[in-house]
Amino acid sequence: MPAMTISLEDVEHIADLARLELTAKEKAGFQQDLSDILAHFAQLDALDTAAIPPTASVLPLKSVWREDKVTGSLDREALLANSAQTGDGCFVVPPVLGQAANG
Repeated sequence: MPAMTISLEDVEHIADLARLELTAKEKAGFQQDLSDILAHFAQLDALDTAAIPPTASVLPLKSVWREDKVTGSLDREALLANSAQTGDGCFVVPPVLGQAANG
């Protein structure tokens, strides 16, 4: 399979999409770098993977979550003591999406 090269126009298009202003030297460097990356993918594409089953991960499945344990919670009055305003055992904050229906 012939090595695939990326054109200078492709580099300029990608830079435009990413809102990057590149010098001519940077464009040439990215053109070479991206062409090298495509050449590596062409090598991978040439491998026969028919006997290898598809996988989502090469690592064994393992739960990283801890088990839930019931513990005591903080005292509500102690938590609300530092609030500027409370009501009905809750924090009262100004509305963030416009005026309150009652206000």
